[in-house]
Amino acid sequence: MSAEDLRRRRTDVRANVRAVPGPCAHWNNEDADFIREVLDLVGDKWSVLIIGTLADRPVRYSDLAAAIPGISQRMLTLTLKNLQRTGLVTRTSYPEVPPRVEYALTELGTSLLSTVLALAAWSADHHAEIRRHQTAYDNATRRRTSARNVAEAVTD
Repeated sequence: MSAEDLRRRRTDVRANVRAVPGPCAHWNNEDADFIREVLDLVGDKWSVLIIGTLADRPVRYSDLAAAIPGISQRMLTLTLKNLQRTGLVTRTSYPEVPPRVEYALTELGTSLLSTVLALAAWSADHHAEIRRHQTAYDNATRRRTSARNVAEAVTD
């Protein structure tokens, strides 16, 4: 199956969904695909943290790496390249010894900043509640799995 066939098959799924009311119902296939692509990028945990870190000023690569706990050098580099490609971040290299590279939000990136910071703030504000729901769900799932395993053992 060609890449075009695969893309068309993925896109044609929306034709079945269009009759159902929802936020995506009024976008055409091309817009919906592009929206998913952008949300995949800007909704990625590393992108959110990088954009938030660049909120106030340009930041050197090494300072970005230090400011974002848990990000690998590879993920930082890949995410920065994707943000650059999308026009959200600029990269400035200074001809110094040692070389200095800074990243900054573009005007487009700055326009996304309030949304990203609001999402991060919402996450922090609801952290405890979300953890309680996750724990309750996990416990209920374990109980159901245990009960099913016991039932299967009895019938064997």
